[in-house]
Amino acid sequence: MKLFYISLLSIFLLSFQSKQSKSDYLSELKIELQKKWPENKTINLVFHGHSVPSGYFKTPIVNSLESYPFLVYKELTAEYPFAVINLINTAIGGEDSKSGASRFESEVLNHNPDVLFIDYALNDRRIGLDSAKIAWESMIQKALEMDIKVILLTPSPDQEIDIQEDDTILDQHANQIRGLSEKYGIGLVDSYELFKKKAKSNRKLRSFMSQGNHPNEKGHALISQAILSYF
Repeated sequence: MKLFYISLLSIFLLSFQSKQSKSDYLSELKIELQKKWPENKTINLVFHGHSVPSGYFKTPIVNSLESYPFLVYKELTAEYPFAVINLINTAIGGEDSKSGASRFESEVLNHNPDVLFIDYALNDRRIGLDSAKIAWESMIQKALEMDIKVILLTPSPDQEIDIQEDDTILDQHANQIRGLSEKYGIGLVDSYELFKKKAKSNRKLRSFMSQGNHPNEKGHALISQAILSYF
């Protein structure tokens, strides 16, 4: 019984530390977002990735205003009415992280991000774990050298893969991204785990999807709420 209580205490402490870490990660930025003109500065949020952050729903239809970058923007401008926030979307439909890394300096860092979001895992299946890790680490390291806050996203679902299984190729990419977040001490939005929990609680995954591997507005809202927990 004593071991049981120690185990519960450990779980509680880990959960508490995780919440504290998340709430503190953007603490300086949150102070900046509350400043009023003329003391405030423009905050640049850059979303880098593939078709999901690009806003593709049912290809070739793009619903930018219902995608998670814009849902985040909408909520933040309501939460911080004095802030000047730039939403910069550098995502390209169909791209993988290797291609994203090749244009990272010229098309992402040139925007001087205050916060950078990276979301490539769905398409990284075609380049494999090793190549994806090299590309992600390249982008992470370059961003950290510029003191940019980085938040990584695990993949949203692909309905051709059973999300209730625990060792699929998407699980492997998700685990790698979690490891990178821990290694570099940067932010993580665990989209894949969020959708998996919905599926395992008997919520139909298709109710969150617009097509095979693109979330609908409800799915994007799930991701955006996880991002907003940092703010």
